[in-house]
Amino acid sequence: MSTRTLHLNVNVNNSGRHPASWRVAQDPLAFLDLAFYENIGRLAERGKLDAVFFSDGFDYGLPEVSRPWQALDPFIPLTAIARVTERVGLVATVSSSFNHPYNIARKIASLDYVSGGRVAWNVVATRNAHSAGLFGLEQLAGHDERYGRAAEAVEVVKGLWRSWRRDALVADQASGRFADLQGIVPIDHQGDYYRVKGALNVPRSPQGQPVLLQAGGSPQGIALAARHADAVFTVNHSLPAAQAFYRELKAQASHHGRNPDHVLILPGLFPILGGTEEEAQRRKAWLDEVSGFDEELRTLAAALNIPAEALELDAPLPWAQIDAAGAKSSQGFVGAVLDLARREGLSVRQVLARNPNGHRSIVGTPEQVADSIAQWFNERGADGFNLNADFFPEGLEAIVEHLVPELQKRGLFRRDYEGSTLRSHLGLPLPFD
Repeated sequence: MSTRTLHLNVNVNNSGRHPASWRVAQDPLAFLDLAFYENIGRLAERGKLDAVFFSDGFDYGLPEVSRPWQALDPFIPLTAIARVTERVGLVATVSSSFNHPYNIARKIASLDYVSGGRVAWNVVATRNAHSAGLFGLEQLAGHDERYGRAAEAVEVVKGLWRSWRRDALVADQASGRFADLQGIVPIDHQGDYYRVKGALNVPRSPQGQPVLLQAGGSPQGIALAARHADAVFTVNHSLPAAQAFYRELKAQASHHGRNPDHVLILPGLFPILGGTEEEAQRRKAWLDEVSGFDEELRTLAAALNIPAEALELDAPLPWAQIDAAGAKSSQGFVGAVLDLARREGLSVRQVLARNPNGHRSIVGTPEQVADSIAQWFNERGADGFNLNADFFPEGLEAIVEHLVPELQKRGLFRRDYEGSTLRSHLGLPLPFD
């Protein structure tokens, strides 16, 4: 296997990525069952994946409740997965907009400790306007303020994680000496958004410091990632766009004195697999037929900030309305979708077929998907991927049983874990002594 190694996570998005996922699942309410998530964790570990990745949100699919949502706090299913696995990493999304840095630092460090060093914090600045009222706010802060708060929160959290030296916890029963107080260094942070004074009450992480992930494609998100992130969860639908993002982020990381090889770029990828291309296409057509296009049309329209009635399946996108309205969704997702549609002159139906409200989708055989993964990896469009299953657990089983072996056969992906921490899986050094 080459020195540079492919990295693969599974994105645990409720019942699966496809809108029909809950309608074809054995149990449509499995998203509330810890056994469902434990099975996903076991499958991911069987496939030697780097980590299971949990996104998070605060609503329940508003304005319409049309499918399962992120109902459980990620720390609950991730803790359950930690108890039934030994190696696979655990990524928890926690919003810096509605969580105090001390609480973030403590929760992440706690799970990292009890899992033996397998945890990452995915830093997000919440953009869903519905969330503001849940926390007693009239409206969300502006984009710049949310990212300013996020950047400061990361600084505070890292400071708290560093407040315990590795050897500060002594626990010498013979002498009765439990801790070296000289090895506990409180922080005294006075910033624009936070005042934090003291030390964390969780000792130093088994992996030195939990891994930091960041998801967001805006200039502020890229700047935050370049300064702090160990890995970046991004969206790109074309290799040239992915390569440009890759170059820009790595260059910014270098500008901050960081080793760009230690900032991993992980675009989302949504494979729908079949033994033959025809079989994969039949699977996709079946799922599309089950779900219909109504939900996808509404979701796309909401992302583009236009009425759903403005989208006709076999017509081009209404560019004048889109340009006039401005997109209110994630800049990364909307930008990728619009770039794809303009470049290829896609109809609305063709846009929907490309999974516009999510990540790049490939419908085909394991060999075809592996070809694309290899190209993006070798041509520096990605260091790995956050994989999405069409529906759980079958979609993940197909990835583990067919796609992963194909990547292993090509020498792109590990055949076994070489370490026990997420940092070791990702090839990242210890961040400090």
